[in-house]
Amino acid sequence: MTVLAEHATSPISALSSALPREYVHKSAHSEVLLTGWRAIAPDEYVITAQWPRTHSFYTPVEGRHDPLLLAESVRQAIPLLSHVAYEVPFGHRQIWDTFSYTINPEAMVVGSSPADIVLRVSCSDITRRGRRLAGLTLHVTATRDGVFLGHAEAAFTNQPPAIYQRLRGSYADLDQVTARILPLSPPMTPRRVGRDRFHDVVLSPTSFTQRTQLRTDITHPILFDHPVDHAPGMLLLEAVRQAAYGAAFPRKGFLTAMEMRFFRYAEMDSPCWIETTPAPEGTGTTGHLPVSVVARQNGEDVFTATATVTATAAATAADRLRSCTAA
Repeated sequence: MTVLAEHATSPISALSSALPREYVHKSAHSEVLLTGWRAIAPDEYVITAQWPRTHSFYTPVEGRHDPLLLAESVRQAIPLLSHVAYEVPFGHRQIWDTFSYTINPEAMVVGSSPADIVLRVSCSDITRRGRRLAGLTLHVTATRDGVFLGHAEAAFTNQPPAIYQRLRGSYADLDQVTARILPLSPPMTPRRVGRDRFHDVVLSPTSFTQRTQLRTDITHPILFDHPVDHAPGMLLLEAVRQAAYGAAFPRKGFLTAMEMRFFRYAEMDSPCWIETTPAPEGTGTTGHLPVSVVARQNGEDVFTATATVTATAAATAADRLRSCTAA
């Protein structure tokens, strides 16, 4: 049954606040980006979010909000709608099949206050096993103060605990997984992959320029907000971003688009190799550099991706002033 409801039902609950962390599968309240939701038609929803001016991990890029804040907002929308709109019990796992986004850089300028974001979501390809949700695709249009910010799309399946444990086998045992995690290899130089701190680098160099190794640092408070039995999706998106920036280096840019297809879990007990192939024509006169990224583990593809790095001028103080006065 599709729910037609509104999260805010009283004057107190209507006040602006983050949603309960359990609905978006986060342990830290501070990492909840979504602030509300409502159904506007069958399988159509409006979700509100707020992005901080700065963040310990999703840091501004050239005066603009980190584009992966859009990805994380959509990631949080997946369990939220699963639970509140499609009656999925807590404990079920939502597993990505595909994910993509495109962003308008001019709508991402950091203002003098947090950015209030509206996500209009329509759901398609809804499948069920009996009464249980088996999977669906989210189509998201994001706006900020009425200005188009970007599009995103995510397809996922939903698995109850018993089926998930059967699929994962011994990997469903967190103690066994933790005991088998590979030691961390040295990180790449942060500025080469668009980072300021070694702690946030998720790739290690190899003897091949276009090949790196995924680093799974389970102590990272954002990427590993809670214990998991495989490399989480946002870690893989960050690996694609850093691989694309590494391929573009020393040119700088903004990750305006990403498209990913997932084939299997990225395990943490064997090396996962990240291979990049920049477009042969480079940025040319368009300022766009598409980079193909493939993750391989134990001889099999984990995911394939295309990321587009776009050269953009740094946002000026005037840009930021216009952003904060647009509302």
